[in-house]
Amino acid sequence: MHRLYENEDITVFWDSEKCRHAKECVHGSPSAFDPMRRPWIDLGRADTAEVWKAIAKCPSGALTCVYNHEIKIRFEEDGSCSAAYHGENKVGECDFRDTPDGWVIYHTEVLPEFGGRGIAKRLVFKIAEEAEKRKINVIPTCSYAVKVLKQPENRDGSD
Repeated sequence: MHRLYENEDITVFWDSEKCRHAKECVHGSPSAFDPMRRPWIDLGRADTAEVWKAIAKCPSGALTCVYNHEIKIRFEEDGSCSAAYHGENKVGECDFRDTPDGWVIYHTEVLPEFGGRGIAKRLVFKIAEEAEKRKINVIPTCSYAVKVLKQPENRDGSD
């Protein structure tokens, strides 16, 4: 399962398949990370620095985070994509096709001047999260989506 949790400052990524439940996050920020609560991560309960430090201690890499840099991510079902916006300007997109086997993620792109900020990862996770909520299989064919969803991620969450 892939989930993202956002506030104005940061986006936290959680990959349940990597999680070993070491509880370093819970010990580092018990108000933000509570496995008994749903959703179990609530970024409104702790300051950003505390959450960031707790995530940095995750031994499995199941939790990572990036600063949002005033970029909003939207799932746009009609456009079969997730899109990144800086104000009203679209700065990135992750496209998928709805097939009988599931959602095929075939393209991810962020404008070069917005690269290195974790935007592409947020775009891919947004589609994966929406598909998982709907119990739809995700099939990454875009090389970036394959990297994000199938292979170990950078600990700092950068693209």
